[in-house]
Amino acid sequence: MDSIIAALVSFLLIDPLKAETADKLAAARAPQTVVAEMSACTRSAALRIVERASTDPWWAVSNSVHVWVGTKAPKTLLVEVQPSCAGAVAAARPILTQRAA
Repeated sequence: MDSIIAALVSFLLIDPLKAETADKLAAARAPQTVVAEMSACTRSAALRIVERASTDPWWAVSNSVHVWVGTKAPKTLLVEVQPSCAGAVAAARPILTQRAA
């Protein structure tokens, strides 16, 4: 049962978080330090997301819906789950929010 929950959480919360951060930063050719910081934060947050989801399924369902319908940005979830990542998110925000030219 735990592996099923972990797989769902990964698909619904962690994968969108990774897509929003590391993939977009790499595509934008962001400085390597920003990419490394965001990757480390995403990895540490992923563990906390799975732990939180296993103890509070309603939180997981609620946040999954918010992320999937676009009412909550994955980077917002990252900072909520891992507050120490606020600096890395702030450094990456200009890159993540710029539009493709």
